[in-house]
Amino acid sequence: MKIVAIAVAVSAICLVAQSAAAIENGTVQLQSKGKIERKRVAYDCGSGGRLAVTYVNADPNFLAIVPLPDQPQPTVFVSVLSGSGARYAAGKYVWWTNGNSASLYDTTMGDNAAPTLACNAAK
Repeated sequence: MKIVAIAVAVSAICLVAQSAAAIENGTVQLQSKGKIERKRVAYDCGSGGRLAVTYVNADPNFLAIVPLPDQPQPTVFVSVLSGSGARYAAGKYVWWTNGNSASLYDTTMGDNAAPTLACNAAK
């Protein structure tokens, strides 16, 4: 019984050490029973420029990694409930896609505010 307890304790310490290392270098490990898909989509946002958004689908985690124009590094958005299309949230922002179009909303601007960016998938 003591051997099992020691093995469990050693495994827990190793897991914590791996988690701490992942946090320090900014990596996140996702596991899925199904296939993990990674898709990169280039968007033309008119005067807002171009965005290269990466989508990661690892059920039950669905992420959009969006390089926001005013941020020093890409922002990780997570999927949230949507009536249509795919909706992702990160802090005060919502990234909403439907077909080939995508929009960025700043929720601090109110429920009826226009998107801060309106984009279409580049051809």
